[in-house]
Amino acid sequence: MKIGCPTEIKPQEFRVGLTPNAAQEAIAHGHEVIVQAGAGVGAGFEDADYTAAGARIIDTAEEIFATADMIVKVKEPQAGERKMLREGQLLFTYLHLAPDPDQTHDLLASGCTAIAYETVTDRNGGLPLLAPMSEVAGRLAPQVGAWTLQKANGGRGVLMGGVPGVGPAKVMVIGGGVVGTHAARIAAGMGADVTVLDRSLPRMRYLDDIYGGTFKTAYASAGNTIELARQADMIIGAVLIPGAAAPKLISRAQLSELKPGAALVDVAIDQGGCFETSKPTTHQDPVYEVDGIMHYCVANMPGAVARTSTIALGNATMPFMLALADKGWKQACADDPHLKAGLNVHAGKLTYAAVGDALGIDSITADQAIAG
Repeated sequence: MKIGCPTEIKPQEFRVGLTPNAAQEAIAHGHEVIVQAGAGVGAGFEDADYTAAGARIIDTAEEIFATADMIVKVKEPQAGERKMLREGQLLFTYLHLAPDPDQTHDLLASGCTAIAYETVTDRNGGLPLLAPMSEVAGRLAPQVGAWTLQKANGGRGVLMGGVPGVGPAKVMVIGGGVVGTHAARIAAGMGADVTVLDRSLPRMRYLDDIYGGTFKTAYASAGNTIELARQADMIIGAVLIPGAAAPKLISRAQLSELKPGAALVDVAIDQGGCFETSKPTTHQDPVYEVDGIMHYCVANMPGAVARTSTIALGNATMPFMLALADKGWKQACADDPHLKAGLNVHAGKLTYAAVGDALGIDSITADQAIAG
């Protein structure tokens, strides 16, 4: 199979879909790898690193899309890239289709087969290709939130750890999954007073057993959420419903109940965001204000630490990428129900029900797509 890796073109996105190590592995399996010139520079990989691994450097994205059997990326294809996708081509990347009808319709029109990193599962019910970026985003969230809280950036002017005689920042993390747990650990490590909200009692028991001395837990009822939000200097939104749009947990009307200058960090922005007033921003212009509340809603947070993120993502995606290349997508998905869960689009049909429900589009099952 000819595997193509174009340069990411989303603003301020420095990650790359294939590391030189992943390229080397694919070539060892008998595949051809083509990489766009400069694709890895943002993550610290030179063209020479790919050439040494046996890959071929191609000047333009157009040639990559025109000749590759499988496109491996990081971010969802942008409008110009979607025009280059073709029938029968395999796309393996993050998609986040539920809040993005334009991308969804373009992928359906292209006739390609698209497998989304964020809906591939594992035997423990986890999301192994989302997890490494969730870990990165979770650990970044208190860091960028602390920056947002600085007065010069419009925030309350509160120091995360306080100082002797002055209490620490109060941080509320909504969601106790991978993002929320890593966010809470880092925020607590910065000295903040941290509470994690979740609706799963088993998850809260786990967090309390492991981190009971580090941060607190609370049940995520509507009443608890707003009560704790009123006290918070920083609120980190870390709620995920796999493949579906994120629920809106704080409304615009409730912003007036928050502390002036409080920081909202919406890590769920890729799935539409979990605050009603959230809208995607970039690393270039990450923060905006609504009703006196500062919002940090960068849609590709891990891109800020591109080398760490690229290597972590590459470690997770490589086995699946090799299976798709070795077997073809149909056999690879038939053999692995966890990879099959990643199938979102095939030959003009939507194959992931949660996306169909979010966008009002009829869908078929992944098994029907494989059988077809």
